[in-house]
Amino acid sequence: MKLLITTGGTSEAIDQVRAITNHASGNLGKIIAEQALRIGHEVTLVTTKQAVKPEPQKNLTIIEITNVESLQSTLEPLVKTHHVLIHSMAVSDYTPVYMTGLDEVQATEDITSLLDKKNAESKISSKDDYQVLFLKKTPKVISYVKQWNPTIQLIGFKLLVDVSKEELFAVARQSIERNGADYILANDLTDIKGNQHIAYLVDKTSEVQAQTKEEIAQLILETLEKGEKHG
Repeated sequence: MKLLITTGGTSEAIDQVRAITNHASGNLGKIIAEQALRIGHEVTLVTTKQAVKPEPQKNLTIIEITNVESLQSTLEPLVKTHHVLIHSMAVSDYTPVYMTGLDEVQATEDITSLLDKKNAESKISSKDDYQVLFLKKTPKVISYVKQWNPTIQLIGFKLLVDVSKEELFAVARQSIERNGADYILANDLTDIKGNQHIAYLVDKTSEVQAQTKEEIAQLILETLEKGEKHG
């Protein structure tokens, strides 16, 4: 199979020296890629500069992106030429629009007018004691995948924090419904510590548990191979 895997975390620039990002290391995606390569799959890894990566090897292509915009433009043609997308990347929910001192915000009668402004300088001044950063929602890249290729097997990831299993599974199934995903790998941040990484591979009717990153990778790949045999 030709597998497309996303790993790491996107970064959205505030100016040329600052950005907002997340703590995703890319480690789980790296392990999935390594196991897939070991059993003979072709892997295209879409990742970030900071993320950990497998060693260069046969059947592995690594492509680096930075932000949501570059992720979307990179994924679209790749989705059309792969059998599976394992979308483990932590994608930024918001991107900066405008950053300014608190004084300008307080002096502006219609604050929404600031949403049309842009920071012209390459490095925003740090003279103000307080800065206000306006953010706008980024596109949900996963929602385009089945539009780009209706036949691709899509495995999305959902990370919540300190919720019940019932809520975790419900949110995962909402994502399946909304994005046309075949599976969602649902996990809770409170269950990730040390070598432990409790997660559930959720489809429309069932959940299968894994307890480490290696088990997650094995579960995903075995599930995909079973689907290929039945397909």
